Amino acid sequence: MSELLDQFLAEGQELVEAASEHLLALEREPGDRASLDGAFRAVHTLKGAAALFDLSPMERALHAAEDLLDALRGGRVPVGRAALDPLLALIGASEDWIAAIARTGMLPEVAVAQGGALEQALRAAETTPVGGPTASAATPPDWLPDLMTAEAAAIAAAQAAGHRLVALRYEPAPDCFFMGDDPLALVRAVPGLVALRLLPRTPWPETGPEPFTCNLVIELLSTAAEAELRPVFRLVADQVAMLALAAMPAAPAGPGAEPVGRSLRVDAARVDALLDLVGELIVAKNGLAALVPQAAVADPRLGQALAEQQAGIDRLAQALHRTVMGVRMIPLARTFRRMPRLVREAAAALGKPVALELRGEAVEADRAIVDGLFDPLLHLLRNAIDHGIEAPAARIAAGKPEIGRITLEARREGEGIVVEVADDGRGLDPTRLRQVARERGLLPEPALAGLSDEAALQLVFRPGFSTAAAVTTLSGRGVGMDAVRAAVEALGGRVTLATRQGAGTTLRLLLPGGAAVTTLLLVRLGDEVYGVPVEAVAETARIPAGHILPLHGGEAFVLRDRTVPLLRLAALLGLPAGPRGAGVPVLVIGTGEARVAVEVDGFAGRAEVLLRPPTGLLATMPGLLGAALLGDGRVHVVLDLPGLIG
Repeated sequence: MSELLDQFLAEGQELVEAASEHLLALEREPGDRASLDGAFRAVHTLKGAAALFDLSPMERALHAAEDLLDALRGGRVPVGRAALDPLLALIGASEDWIAAIARTGMLPEVAVAQGGALEQALRAAETTPVGGPTASAATPPDWLPDLMTAEAAAIAAAQAAGHRLVALRYEPAPDCFFMGDDPLALVRAVPGLVALRLLPRTPWPETGPEPFTCNLVIELLSTAAEAELRPVFRLVADQVAMLALAAMPAAPAGPGAEPVGRSLRVDAARVDALLDLVGELIVAKNGLAALVPQAAVADPRLGQALAEQQAGIDRLAQALHRTVMGVRMIPLARTFRRMPRLVREAAAALGKPVALELRGEAVEADRAIVDGLFDPLLHLLRNAIDHGIEAPAARIAAGKPEIGRITLEARREGEGIVVEVADDGRGLDPTRLRQVARERGLLPEPALAGLSDEAALQLVFRPGFSTAAAVTTLSGRGVGMDAVRAAVEALGGRVTLATRQGAGTTLRLLLPGGAAVTTLLLVRLGDEVYGVPVEAVAETARIPAGHILPLHGGEAFVLRDRTVPLLRLAALLGLPAGPRGAGVPVLVIGTGEARVAVEVDGFAGRAEVLLRPPTGLLATMPGLLGAALLGDGRVHVVLDLPGLIG
């Protein structure tokens, strides 16, 4: 694939996301001029890029979209569903086409028919006449740039405080005084006034102003909405022009302006290669640490000098690792901002009005995690629309707003991140889940009868489980939450579920912030040494063998007045167990009532490693997080104890 095509694919995805974001903002606020201009620029740039390659169906459809957006900008077509629906459909198709080009180097076969249909729909929307207030996104009047330039400081201050501004121009009639109008009294009645300009309509005469003639043009900015301003000027509405401002246009940089930041597009493979080198450096650093005590035995002064140098190399290796990881970190907005359009399409297909709220888009994570979250998040959002959010009539009958609400939120927790998908729908019914599992034969009847409500909720993660009554384009095929869990676990995370009947469901994805250096607790089992991430272990202990008692076919002991079940690591790995000594080393996993202890043969210290995820056949093995190379040159298996325990 050529370098030029690679650049097109990367920039094309960014342009698709930008166009989608601007169009959805325009749907929420049809008068948002900045969103309309942003959508036009994105589509125009994408069309120009497609013209460089043999992508005729894509280019023609984008050209039709560009013409439609130009008609919207000129006020010749109203901003409404008739125009936005085909525009958003084209953006969705463009995203699919770009993905197909990335896979195969060419457009899919359906692109010709699909692009032709979209082109016709866009041309049809372009012929829609203007009618009603939706045409408020016309070309801005010629007075607006001067006002925004003169009041740039006031606009910046108001928008920095989170206010949306309305620009207003009032040109009183010259004989307004004889009609009982008082222009300055009207200005004093404007709510949320932040800036005011008084200009002469015509140059002042040399003899001075005419006392009975109004020669003023009044321009102002207000934080009040247009609906609040219209009543103030209702008697002079024909003399007033208003326009909502979405954003402050960036001022051109002068010769003395300081750059606000520079970016450099780097192939991700180069960053990955650099990270691999950092991993090798950490391994070499660990090997040097192992030589320090040996050198101290031979020559204490040499050992001390070597230890000091090793500490310096350790600090540099950690700093280098943090820097490289920073290069790989990108905002979750890259994935989050693709969701509103897809949620809109799914909600429209099911006839359910849904509002999606995004929070925490600026939270950063490793690029692999941000990209890998797209599929599981899309499935969770579609699942929330299909199974969680009720039909409008059912919501009204339950005393809920007709429009369902879904929140997609990200936040940092410790070294990792939490991503939540929450809806205000019907929630999950454990009794219904047991019934579905019974009908589908997923568990034998005795096992189902013994399930607690909390355990019944976990049935949704079993392969083949679906509560859909019929197969649709969104659900019903039994490929669901188990795929979500597998995708999240492949990213090094886990999924939890909380629900309240009638109030909604929340899915929490607990994810690592990035492929950071992992601190391992090394444990011995026979002649082998295994690694366990320190954060997975609540505590370690040595339990007298006499305190371990049989319990329900297993073993347990009492730790601080709590009974803790005991499992043997050898049994979890299918290995023969060795003899038990007087003091039994254990790792305690979990908290509260969910604590479980795992018996090992001994502890072998700690190590900082760059964890290598499993690949090939090893990637499908449960309980395996990956492998790590230590300073002594040996490769150690890193275990996922919660996964082994189940």
